Amino acid sequence: MIGKGKAISHTSASIAYGWNQEKNAEIVFKQHLVGENPKEITKEFELVQAQNYHCKKNTFSFVISPTIKDGQKLSNKELNTVCQKFMKELNLRERQAIAFVHRDKKHIHIHLYVNRIDFKGVAFKDRLIGIRSQRAAQAVAEKMQLTTVKQVQFEKEFNLKAVRMEMKRRHEVIISQMKPKSFQQYMDAMASNGVKVIPSINKANKLQGFRFEFDGHNLKGSEVHRSMRGSNIGKELAQNTGVEKFIKQSKNLNLVGKSIELSANMLLSIAKTVIKKTITRGIGY
Repeated sequence: MIGKGKAISHTSASIAYGWNQEKNAEIVFKQHLVGENPKEITKEFELVQAQNYHCKKNTFSFVISPTIKDGQKLSNKELNTVCQKFMKELNLRERQAIAFVHRDKKHIHIHLYVNRIDFKGVAFKDRLIGIRSQRAAQAVAEKMQLTTVKQVQFEKEFNLKAVRMEMKRRHEVIISQMKPKSFQQYMDAMASNGVKVIPSINKANKLQGFRFEFDGHNLKGSEVHRSMRGSNIGKELAQNTGVEKFIKQSKNLNLVGKSIELSANMLLSIAKTVIKKTITRGIGY
């Protein structure tokens, strides 16, 4: 569950947005209010807010988002409980408040509007309200046994680690077994193994590296593994082709229908490493 919050001055427009019937909006929480439309609710907010003319951003706007899986199973009664517990975590209990659930998208979410001014005319401090909203949502999720942000992040990182490992494994198979001699051969071989390789081309029309698409993820080569940086892939290809021939070919590459060149840094890195390896082998012989 994710919580976001901020203080706003446009109470009327925000409540009208929350009440938007095009988003299949339903009221799931309401306290200290009797109005039956956005205009009447705003008027009730303003009557209390008139006690404190110093505070301009006098309404809190919160968005509470359960995960897609949690949202699909939460009833309106349970969403009401989410709002109550959320306000309790922020010490905002005895105030005018109204909340709507939007179900127009797969990822349902709650829009909660709370009067920042209490019935004594005192404004609630809004310092770090965004961070406090995140913490409140985390606490509510834990108490209601819903998925927390930490759990989502852990699962995302765990899945991403598996994706990176699989990308690297397929890359290594291509390099060691198929021994491509050009970037295009490498890209075609990876594509045949389910990984789309996308060249990163700068404004000077020079190749700087690659991005990799696999299983719904799009990562830079360096994010997958250092061996999948553009220059490191080039080094492997140059060894299969021969340094001079590879560098000559690299002056006029044809990738994804474009005529491009390698960036100077990539060329230099490839040449240095391959020549160094060649000299080392020679000394060894």
